Amino acid sequence: MTERQSPWRPTRRRLTDTLLAALAPVAVSVLALGGLSIWTVLGNAGGPARITVTGGRLFLPTGDTPETAAFFRITNTGGSADRLLKVTAAGTDGATRLSRHRMTGARSASARTVTSVPVAAGDSIAMSPDSLDVIVPANPDWEIGDLVTFTLHFERGGAVRSVAVVDRPGQGGT
Repeated sequence: MTERQSPWRPTRRRLTDTLLAALAPVAVSVLALGGLSIWTVLGNAGGPARITVTGGRLFLPTGDTPETAAFFRITNTGGSADRLLKVTAAGTDGATRLSRHRMTGARSASARTVTSVPVAAGDSIAMSPDSLDVIVPANPDWEIGDLVTFTLHFERGGAVRSVAVVDRPGQGGT
């Protein structure tokens, strides 16, 4: 005697279980998509870097010093990180370079050239004699109060022009 199996039939219970099993991932997907849509509409998802450069200062060269330093405040109000690649200066007879200073002991410091500087989204960098600066070939014609045009070149943001006022070290907050 062979036992016959009854064919599968959709019962109310089986349909309810199947619908509930499918509903959970669909609901989570709809919530995630809605949240990402709102995030994007508010401008927070993958917005480009928005770089501003302010507060430029250039130390007046003293004596026979072949180089001096310039400082800027770089602010990224965008939604993506960027990277400062190089800085150029009008009226200089040579290449500028980015430099990072570190204190190595009491009254001594070391400086090293850096190839680039990251600027995180929503962050700012304040260059100073104690940290990051731009080493600039000295121009003997500069006088206190002169304005020197610089162009800061960013990986994503492109070239940003700014001016730096020539002043003495220890003046103007640095």
